[in-house]
Amino acid sequence: MKTSDFDYHLPPELIAQTPLEPRDQSRLMVLERTGGSMEHRRFSDLVDYLKAGDVLVFNDSRVIPARLKGRKADSGGKIELLLLRQLNHAVWETLIKPAKRVAIGTRLEIGDSGANVWAEITGEGEGGIKVIRFPEEMQLPKLGKIPLPPYIRTPLADEERYQTVYARAPGSVAAPTAGLHFTPRLLEQLEQKGIELLYVTLHVGLDTFRPVREEEPLKHPIHKEYGIVTKEVASRLALAKGEGRRIICVGTTTVRIIEGAAQASQSSHVKPFEGWVSLFILPGYQFRLVDALITNFHLPRSTLLMLVAAFAGQDFITRAYREAVARKYRFYSFGDAMLIL
Repeated sequence: MKTSDFDYHLPPELIAQTPLEPRDQSRLMVLERTGGSMEHRRFSDLVDYLKAGDVLVFNDSRVIPARLKGRKADSGGKIELLLLRQLNHAVWETLIKPAKRVAIGTRLEIGDSGANVWAEITGEGEGGIKVIRFPEEMQLPKLGKIPLPPYIRTPLADEERYQTVYARAPGSVAAPTAGLHFTPRLLEQLEQKGIELLYVTLHVGLDTFRPVREEEPLKHPIHKEYGIVTKEVASRLALAKGEGRRIICVGTTTVRIIEGAAQASQSSHVKPFEGWVSLFILPGYQFRLVDALITNFHLPRSTLLMLVAAFAGQDFITRAYREAVARKYRFYSFGDAMLIL
């Protein structure tokens, strides 16, 4: 297996720059793994494919205003920061641009107004990551902006549009985008049909932004993401699995947290979990809990595309992506969705 096996050509005009309104009017490609069939619907038609007793699992993480601007205290040179992961109180792993000549000990002034705060580079990590201490950490949300992925170049009129309607646990640097298609009305319709809605948390980290550069995927370093599965949710998942009801994950982040929690408990039944997840799912992985998946169309050579291929089969996903390009589906964060049954 090579990283190039997960490459494909995408015309740039198919990269969605703005979200559709209303949210649930995105297109939905429905893949049926057993027979290999494909259907083309609207996301609001999701209700037609689910049945009473099914369990939908959502990631309720909320995107934080992680993009910060400032300057170096000594030279006044402008810099831009992207908060990636909180290590402990007031200390974050961060990407910084430009990264050259920003050494340990460099002091930074964050913000572009009178409410600026100071920070200091205290360490370095792999891949250009800097460790930065923010003595006035509580001020950062007022100074930061919601970060959009680099392939989205159109400014977002409403930053809430890059949040799911159920986002409530701050901590992600990117949205769990499969959930962006859900509206309050659609969630209500699903509950009325007898579908159980459960919420876990996985704070989306750096790996969402980084393609796999090594030709051997296993050499790619997976960055840790912090996740939580509560006791109540774990017991509901265990009950559903024991009763043979389908567990349907909304997004690859949700797959990673519940599969990671099940792996940590060394069983097919997830137990309560809180901690770091660094699960890399490749073709050949044996899924413990997930019976179906709702996901967006992912970047070439990405760990997310590899996960989807592991779940649906690499040949099937290759065929589905070719069909999506031919039918001009919209790709990536604000793009269309796929339901894999």
